[in-house]
Amino acid sequence: QVQFVESGGGLVQPGGSLRLSCTASGFTFSMWDMRWYRQAPGKERELVATITNTGGSTTYADSVKGRFPISRDNAKNTMYLQMNSLKPEDPAVYSCRAHRRDVGLLGSWGQGPQVTVSS
Repeated sequence: QVQFVESGGGLVQPGGSLRLSCTASGFTFSMWDMRWYRQAPGKERELVATITNTGGSTTYADSVKGRFPISRDNAKNTMYLQMNSLKPEDPAVYSCRAHRRDVGLLGSWGQGPQVTVSS
């Protein structure tokens, strides 16, 4: 059974940092690209960052570029999102999914960690 367990959310002041983790199971993690998404109340889900299966290539939404580096550790079946310089527009529920061009998204949406930015 495919599972994604996200952790690391919380409350932080503007300009602060958080690190999110996504630990996957039920599939061969190292063969799948991975993605972070976020969804704020009343808004559509947004693709935040992607990383290829080897970690050799990453992409970012313009809104987080230069602030949220994505990384992965295939030995631990875990992906990370280091969230730096958090802004008032970053609060959302963050989720992770696996993706391959020939298959699409793997698994289903879980209840990821809430990130809140407030002074």
